[in-house]
Amino acid sequence: MKILVIGPSWVGDMVMSQSLYKAIKTNHPGCELHVMAPAWCGALLARMPEVDKAVPMPLGHGDFKLGERRRLGKQLAAEHYDQAIIQPNSLKSALIPWFARIPLRTGWKGEHRFGLLNDLRSNKSAFPLMVEAYLALAYPKAQMKSRADIPAIPHPALNVDLINQSKALERLGLDTARPVLVLCPGAEFGPAKRWPERHYAAVAQIRLDEGWQVWIFGSGKDVEVANQIRASLNPRSQGHCHVLAGKTSLHEAIDLMALARQVISNDSGLMHIAAALNRQLIGVYGSTSPLYTPPLADRVEIVHTDIECRPCFKRTCKFGHLKCLNDLPPEQVIEAGKRLEQGD
Repeated sequence: MKILVIGPSWVGDMVMSQSLYKAIKTNHPGCELHVMAPAWCGALLARMPEVDKAVPMPLGHGDFKLGERRRLGKQLAAEHYDQAIIQPNSLKSALIPWFARIPLRTGWKGEHRFGLLNDLRSNKSAFPLMVEAYLALAYPKAQMKSRADIPAIPHPALNVDLINQSKALERLGLDTARPVLVLCPGAEFGPAKRWPERHYAAVAQIRLDEGWQVWIFGSGKDVEVANQIRASLNPRSQGHCHVLAGKTSLHEAIDLMALARQVISNDSGLMHIAAALNRQLIGVYGSTSPLYTPPLADRVEIVHTDIECRPCFKRTCKFGHLKCLNDLPPEQVIEAGKRLEQGD
Protein backbone atom coordinates (compact mmCIF):
# COMPACT_ATOMS: atom_id res chain seq x y z
CA MET A 1 0.00 0.00 0.00
CA LYS A 2 1.19 3.53 -0.83
CA ILE A 3 -0.14 6.53 1.09
CA LEU A 4 0.33 10.26 0.53
CA VAL A 5 -0.23 12.67 3.40
CA ILE A 6 -0.70 16.39 2.77
CA GLY A 7 0.97 17.75 5.89
CA PRO A 8 0.64 21.02 7.80
CA SER A 9 2.88 24.08 7.46
CA TRP A 10 3.70 24.95 11.10
CA VAL A 11 6.60 23.43 13.06
CA GLY A 12 4.51 22.35 16.06
CA ASP A 13 1.76 20.89 13.90
CA MET A 14 4.29 18.93 11.88
CA VAL A 15 5.87 17.48 15.03
CA MET A 16 2.44 16.41 16.32
CA SER A 17 1.75 14.88 12.90
CA GLN A 18 4.27 12.17 13.68
CA SER A 19 1.60 10.59 15.88
CA LEU A 20 -0.55 10.19 12.74
CA TYR A 21 2.36 8.74 10.78
CA LYS A 22 3.05 6.23 13.56
CA ALA A 23 -0.61 5.17 13.53
CA ILE A 24 -0.58 4.76 9.73
CA LYS A 25 2.45 2.49 9.92
CA THR A 26 0.84 0.46 12.73
CA ASN A 27 -2.38 0.03 10.79
CA HIS A 28 -0.63 -0.74 7.49
CA PRO A 29 2.66 -2.52 8.24
CA GLY A 30 4.98 -2.35 5.26
CA CYS A 31 3.14 0.51 3.58
CA GLU A 32 5.09 3.25 1.82
CA LEU A 33 4.37 6.64 3.39
CA HIS A 34 5.06 9.92 1.57
CA VAL A 35 4.43 13.33 3.14
CA MET A 36 3.96 16.49 1.06
CA ALA A 37 4.91 19.61 3.04
CA PRO A 38 6.91 22.85 2.63
CA ALA A 39 10.60 22.25 1.94
CA TRP A 40 11.66 23.51 5.38
CA CYS A 41 9.71 20.60 6.92
CA GLY A 42 12.29 18.26 5.43
CA ALA A 43 14.46 18.69 8.53
CA LEU A 44 11.64 17.32 10.67
CA LEU A 45 10.45 14.63 8.28
CA ALA A 46 14.02 13.34 7.94
CA ARG A 47 13.99 12.68 11.71
CA MET A 48 10.78 10.61 11.54
CA PRO A 49 11.54 6.97 10.72
CA GLU A 50 7.91 6.40 9.72
CA VAL A 51 8.22 8.73 6.70
CA ASP A 52 9.66 7.01 3.63
CA LYS A 53 9.77 10.10 1.44
CA ALA A 54 9.31 13.84 1.90
CA VAL A 55 7.65 15.48 -1.12
CA PRO A 56 8.40 19.24 -1.16
CA MET A 57 5.38 21.52 -1.56
CA PRO A 58 6.65 24.37 -3.78
CA LEU A 59 3.64 26.63 -3.19
CA GLY A 60 3.51 29.11 -0.31
CA HIS A 61 1.02 28.88 2.54
CA GLY A 62 -1.40 31.38 0.97
CA ASP A 63 -0.88 30.47 -2.70
CA PHE A 64 -3.89 29.05 -4.54
CA LYS A 65 -2.42 28.75 -8.09
CA LEU A 66 -4.89 26.25 -9.49
CA GLY A 67 -2.80 25.52 -12.59
CA GLU A 68 0.27 24.70 -10.55
CA ARG A 69 -1.74 22.44 -8.24
CA ARG A 70 -3.12 20.65 -11.27
CA ARG A 71 0.41 20.16 -12.63
CA LEU A 72 1.61 18.79 -9.29
CA GLY A 73 -1.35 16.44 -9.09
CA LYS A 74 -0.73 15.09 -12.58
CA GLN A 75 2.92 14.60 -11.70
CA LEU A 76 2.05 12.67 -8.53
CA ALA A 77 -0.40 10.46 -10.43
CA ALA A 78 2.62 8.48 -11.61
CA GLU A 79 3.20 7.36 -8.01
CA HIS A 80 -0.11 5.39 -8.02
CA TYR A 81 -1.03 6.16 -4.43
CA ASP A 82 -3.80 4.07 -2.84
CA GLN A 83 -4.87 6.75 -0.35
CA ALA A 84 -4.34 10.43 0.42
CA ILE A 85 -4.83 11.84 3.92
CA ILE A 86 -5.22 15.61 3.95
CA GLN A 87 -4.40 17.19 7.32
CA PRO A 88 -5.18 20.88 6.59
CA ASN A 89 -8.83 21.91 6.32
CA SER A 90 -8.45 24.18 3.29
CA LEU A 91 -9.95 23.68 -0.15
CA LYS A 92 -6.59 24.14 -1.88
CA SER A 93 -4.92 21.40 0.19
CA ALA A 94 -7.39 18.85 -1.22
CA LEU A 95 -6.86 19.79 -4.87
CA ILE A 96 -3.54 18.02 -5.52
CA PRO A 97 -4.75 14.54 -4.40
CA TRP A 98 -7.90 15.05 -6.50
CA PHE A 99 -5.89 16.01 -9.59
CA ALA A 100 -3.65 12.98 -8.88
CA ARG A 101 -6.79 10.80 -9.02
CA ILE A 102 -5.90 9.05 -5.78
CA PRO A 103 -8.75 6.55 -5.20
CA LEU A 104 -9.32 7.19 -1.48
CA ARG A 105 -9.04 10.80 -0.29
CA THR A 106 -9.51 11.26 3.46
CA GLY A 107 -9.92 14.49 5.40
CA TRP A 108 -12.12 16.66 7.58
CA LYS A 109 -15.07 18.63 6.27
CA GLY A 110 -14.04 22.19 5.52
CA GLU A 111 -14.08 24.90 2.83
CA HIS A 112 -16.51 23.23 0.39
CA ARG A 113 -14.40 20.10 -0.13
CA PHE A 114 -17.35 17.92 -1.13
CA GLY A 115 -16.27 15.89 -4.15
CA LEU A 116 -12.60 16.61 -3.67
CA LEU A 117 -12.66 14.23 -0.71
CA ASN A 118 -14.54 10.95 -0.93
CA ASP A 119 -13.80 9.88 2.65
CA LEU A 120 -15.12 13.05 4.27
CA ARG A 121 -15.25 13.26 8.08
CA SER A 122 -17.67 15.69 9.72
CA ASN A 123 -17.47 15.03 13.49
CA LYS A 124 -14.21 16.86 14.22
CA SER A 125 -15.61 18.41 17.41
CA ALA A 126 -15.65 14.90 18.91
CA PHE A 127 -11.83 15.01 18.91
CA PRO A 128 -10.86 18.03 21.07
CA LEU A 129 -7.07 17.72 20.80
CA MET A 130 -5.44 18.59 17.50
CA VAL A 131 -3.47 15.34 17.61
CA GLU A 132 -6.72 13.39 18.13
CA ALA A 133 -8.20 14.97 15.01
CA TYR A 134 -5.06 13.95 13.13
CA LEU A 135 -5.12 10.40 14.49
CA ALA A 136 -8.78 9.84 13.65
CA LEU A 137 -7.87 10.14 9.96
CA ALA A 138 -5.68 7.03 10.24
CA TYR A 139 -8.69 4.80 10.97
CA PRO A 140 -11.87 3.87 9.05
CA LYS A 141 -14.64 6.44 9.30
CA ALA A 142 -17.13 4.02 10.85
CA GLN A 143 -14.67 3.23 13.61
CA MET A 144 -14.07 6.84 14.70
CA LYS A 145 -17.12 8.21 16.52
CA SER A 146 -15.30 10.08 19.31
CA ARG A 147 -11.96 10.43 21.05
CA ALA A 148 -12.79 7.31 23.09
CA ASP A 149 -12.32 5.26 19.91
CA ILE A 150 -8.70 6.33 19.47
CA PRO A 151 -6.10 3.93 20.88
CA ALA A 152 -3.36 5.39 23.08
CA ILE A 153 -1.74 8.40 21.42
CA PRO A 154 1.74 7.49 20.14
CA HIS A 155 4.10 10.29 21.15
CA PRO A 156 6.33 11.93 18.55
CA ALA A 157 9.97 10.85 18.83
CA LEU A 158 12.54 12.55 16.62
CA ASN A 159 15.81 10.86 15.73
CA VAL A 160 19.06 12.64 16.64
CA ASP A 161 22.04 12.83 14.29
CA LEU A 162 25.07 12.51 16.58
CA ILE A 163 27.57 13.40 13.85
CA ASN A 164 25.68 16.57 12.99
CA GLN A 165 25.38 17.31 16.71
CA SER A 166 29.14 17.08 17.19
CA LYS A 167 29.79 19.34 14.20
CA ALA A 168 27.29 21.94 15.49
CA LEU A 169 28.94 21.96 18.93
CA GLU A 170 32.32 22.57 17.34
CA ARG A 171 31.06 25.22 14.91
CA LEU A 172 29.34 27.22 17.65
CA GLY A 173 32.05 26.74 20.29
CA LEU A 174 29.75 24.92 22.70
CA ASP A 175 30.33 22.14 25.20
CA THR A 176 28.30 20.24 27.77
CA ALA A 177 30.60 20.62 30.78
CA ARG A 178 27.74 22.40 32.58
CA PRO A 179 24.09 21.22 32.54
CA VAL A 180 22.25 22.92 29.68
CA LEU A 181 19.10 24.97 30.17
CA VAL A 182 17.49 25.76 26.83
CA LEU A 183 15.24 28.81 26.51
CA CYS A 184 12.80 29.23 23.62
CA PRO A 185 11.41 32.75 24.11
CA GLY A 186 9.93 33.26 20.65
CA ALA A 187 6.54 32.43 19.13
CA GLU A 188 5.58 33.02 15.51
CA PHE A 189 1.91 33.17 16.50
CA GLY A 190 2.26 36.55 18.20
CA PRO A 191 3.05 38.44 21.43
CA ALA A 192 0.16 36.84 23.34
CA LYS A 193 2.24 33.64 23.47
CA ARG A 194 5.52 35.25 24.59
CA TRP A 195 6.50 35.14 28.24
CA PRO A 196 8.38 38.39 29.03
CA GLU A 197 12.15 38.36 28.54
CA ARG A 198 12.66 39.69 32.09
CA HIS A 199 11.00 36.55 33.44
CA TYR A 200 13.16 34.32 31.24
CA ALA A 201 16.23 36.22 32.45
CA ALA A 202 15.24 35.76 36.10
CA VAL A 203 14.95 31.99 35.67
CA ALA A 204 18.17 31.85 33.67
CA GLN A 205 20.07 33.74 36.38
CA ILE A 206 18.95 31.30 39.05
CA ARG A 207 20.13 28.33 37.00
CA LEU A 208 23.42 30.05 36.10
CA ASP A 209 24.06 30.68 39.78
CA GLU A 210 23.52 26.95 40.35
CA GLY A 211 26.26 26.12 37.84
CA TRP A 212 24.21 25.59 34.70
CA GLN A 213 24.69 27.15 31.28
CA VAL A 214 21.97 28.65 29.06
CA TRP A 215 21.39 28.20 25.32
CA ILE A 216 18.75 30.48 23.75
CA PHE A 217 17.13 29.12 20.60
CA GLY A 218 14.93 30.75 18.00
CA SER A 219 14.78 32.13 14.48
CA GLY A 220 16.35 35.32 13.23
CA LYS A 221 13.22 37.13 14.43
CA ASP A 222 14.06 36.16 18.01
CA VAL A 223 17.62 37.50 18.11
CA GLU A 224 16.62 40.82 19.70
CA VAL A 225 14.66 39.14 22.51
CA ALA A 226 17.45 36.62 23.07
CA ASN A 227 20.04 39.40 23.32
CA GLN A 228 17.82 41.26 25.79
CA ILE A 229 17.66 38.18 28.01
CA ARG A 230 21.43 37.80 27.95
CA ALA A 231 21.99 41.51 28.59
CA SER A 232 19.74 41.32 31.68
CA LEU A 233 21.98 38.75 33.35
CA ASN A 234 24.71 39.38 35.84
CA PRO A 235 27.78 40.35 33.72
CA ARG A 236 29.78 37.58 35.43
CA SER A 237 27.23 35.02 34.16
CA GLN A 238 26.89 36.19 30.59
CA GLY A 239 29.82 34.10 29.38
CA HIS A 240 27.77 30.98 30.15
CA CYS A 241 24.73 32.22 28.20
CA HIS A 242 24.85 31.52 24.46
CA VAL A 243 22.49 33.18 22.00
CA LEU A 244 21.88 30.62 19.25
CA ALA A 245 18.79 32.33 17.81
CA GLY A 246 19.31 32.86 14.10
CA LYS A 247 22.58 30.89 14.13
CA THR A 248 21.36 27.32 13.65
CA SER A 249 19.55 25.38 10.98
CA LEU A 250 16.52 23.39 12.06
CA HIS A 251 18.64 20.22 11.80
CA GLU A 252 21.21 21.73 14.18
CA ALA A 253 18.57 23.05 16.57
CA ILE A 254 17.08 19.56 16.92
CA ASP A 255 20.44 17.91 17.55
CA LEU A 256 21.65 20.55 20.01
CA MET A 257 18.37 20.67 21.93
CA ALA A 258 18.73 16.93 22.47
CA LEU A 259 21.63 17.80 24.82
CA ALA A 260 19.48 19.94 27.14
CA ARG A 261 18.79 18.84 30.68
CA GLN A 262 15.78 21.13 30.73
CA VAL A 263 13.86 23.31 28.27
CA ILE A 264 11.63 26.29 29.01
CA SER A 265 9.50 27.30 26.06
CA ASN A 266 6.48 29.30 25.05
CA ASP A 267 3.74 27.38 23.23
CA SER A 268 5.69 27.16 19.99
CA GLY A 269 7.14 24.75 17.48
CA LEU A 270 10.34 24.47 19.50
CA MET A 271 8.28 23.38 22.51
CA HIS A 272 6.94 20.45 20.52
CA ILE A 273 10.44 19.60 19.27
CA ALA A 274 11.68 19.51 22.89
CA ALA A 275 8.82 17.17 23.76
CA ALA A 276 9.64 14.90 20.82
CA LEU A 277 13.24 14.75 22.08
CA ASN A 278 11.97 13.70 25.53
CA ARG A 279 13.66 16.58 27.34
CA GLN A 280 12.49 17.84 30.73
CA LEU A 281 10.09 20.51 29.47
CA ILE A 282 8.29 23.46 31.05
CA GLY A 283 5.64 24.72 28.62
CA VAL A 284 4.56 28.33 29.23
CA TYR A 285 1.03 29.09 28.03
CA GLY A 286 -0.41 32.57 27.61
CA SER A 287 -3.37 33.11 25.28
CA THR A 288 -3.48 29.48 24.13
CA SER A 289 -4.38 26.29 25.94
CA PRO A 290 -2.74 22.90 26.57
CA LEU A 291 -6.25 21.47 26.26
CA TYR A 292 -5.86 21.82 22.47
CA THR A 293 -2.15 21.50 21.63
CA PRO A 294 -0.30 20.02 24.63
CA PRO A 295 3.30 18.86 24.29
CA LEU A 296 3.11 15.11 23.72
CA ALA A 297 5.61 13.70 26.21
CA ASP A 298 5.83 12.38 29.76
CA ARG A 299 8.44 14.69 31.31
CA VAL A 300 6.38 17.87 31.04
CA GLU A 301 5.18 20.59 33.39
CA ILE A 302 2.62 23.09 32.10
CA VAL A 303 2.48 26.55 33.66
CA HIS A 304 -0.10 29.28 33.11
CA THR A 305 -2.15 31.83 35.00
CA ASP A 306 -5.82 31.33 35.75
CA ILE A 307 -7.07 34.82 34.98
CA GLU A 308 -10.61 35.09 33.69
CA CYS A 309 -9.82 36.12 30.10
CA ARG A 310 -7.52 33.22 29.21
CA PRO A 311 -7.36 31.27 27.04
CA CYS A 312 -8.51 33.74 24.37
CA PHE A 313 -6.43 32.28 21.50
CA LYS A 314 -5.66 35.80 20.27
CA ARG A 315 -2.33 36.83 18.72
CA THR A 316 -2.34 40.10 20.68
CA CYS A 317 -3.98 41.00 23.98
CA LYS A 318 -7.27 42.79 23.31
CA PHE A 319 -6.99 44.49 26.72
CA GLY A 320 -3.37 45.49 26.21
CA HIS A 321 -2.20 44.19 29.60
CA LEU A 322 -0.93 40.69 28.76
CA LYS A 323 -1.65 39.68 32.36
CA CYS A 324 -1.75 36.01 31.37
CA LEU A 325 2.01 36.30 30.78
CA ASN A 326 3.16 39.24 32.91
CA ASP A 327 1.49 37.79 36.02
CA LEU A 328 3.10 34.37 35.60
CA PRO A 329 6.09 34.66 37.99
CA PRO A 330 9.54 33.14 37.39
CA GLU A 331 9.22 31.32 40.72
CA GLN A 332 6.38 29.22 39.33
CA VAL A 333 8.59 28.09 36.45
CA ILE A 334 11.53 27.34 38.75
CA GLU A 335 9.27 25.22 40.97
CA ALA A 336 8.05 23.33 37.90
CA GLY A 337 11.67 22.68 36.91
CA LYS A 338 12.50 21.36 40.37
CA ARG A 339 9.56 18.95 40.19
CA LEU A 340 10.86 17.61 36.89
CA GLU A 341 14.31 17.07 38.36
CA GLN A 342 12.85 15.20 41.32
CA GLY A 343 10.82 13.03 38.96
CA ASP A 344 13.98 11.95 37.16
